[in-house]
Amino acid sequence: MNLALYAAASGMDAQQLNLSNISNNIANVSTTGFKKQNIEFEDMLYQNLSGNNSDNGNGVYVPSGVSLGNGTKVVATTKIFTQGQLTQTNNPTDVAIQGNGFFEVQLQDGTKAYTRDGALQISSTGQWVTSNGLPLEEGFQQVSPNYTNIAISTNGYVTVTNPTGQQTFRIQLATFPNPSGLQSIGQNLYQETQASGSAELGNPSENGYGGLQQNYLESSNVDVVNEMVNMIVAQRAYEINAKSVQTADEMLQRVASLKQ
Repeated sequence: MNLALYAAASGMDAQQLNLSNISNNIANVSTTGFKKQNIEFEDMLYQNLSGNNSDNGNGVYVPSGVSLGNGTKVVATTKIFTQGQLTQTNNPTDVAIQGNGFFEVQLQDGTKAYTRDGALQISSTGQWVTSNGLPLEEGFQQVSPNYTNIAISTNGYVTVTNPTGQQTFRIQLATFPNPSGLQSIGQNLYQETQASGSAELGNPSENGYGGLQQNYLESSNVDVVNEMVNMIVAQRAYEINAKSVQTADEMLQRVASLKQ
């Protein structure tokens, strides 16, 4: 009976985390470049009351034994890097990545981070920065703050026109062997881990790297309808596990009342 209580309780804990993950996905449905996250479960350690192929005492080996599980647990949360829909903004410094790749960003402590958020800006000093003011690296050059036009091609060439002439440079994108292994640190930023592998730099629209789309932003890849269905499933699974706890408690109560 205690096993039923703990197994059902583990199911409630797991579905609570599942609901939190779904809620985070829905909350970020309008976040530029956001990638949804799926949660993965696994069963817990089993209690083997009798093993497979065990002797029943008469020299006969039973084909299958008796084992009872101890419930479930969350084993991983995985980022899904499918392409989000591109939305036209008509802002010349907005750049969407269509395909694989990340922009490289320098954090305040000097370390590197990576983002799919292409809502870029040019600071008062002519530096390319994110919406949070973090400078972009890997090809982004300082430009004249009084520029008159910016043109960004799909293969990463940037041409800036200013009163004294034109400036041209090429930006690069970063990819990872396993982008799902990246660590989310908030502010639409990721950091590499041993699971993700090291960043590999390359030119946009070449060798599997995504192309750039000026005047566009990549929307979140969250499917609201799908997330709502997942929320209903999580809610029902939680309710069923709670019912299992209640049923086990009622059975224990009946056992306790037998002496009366």
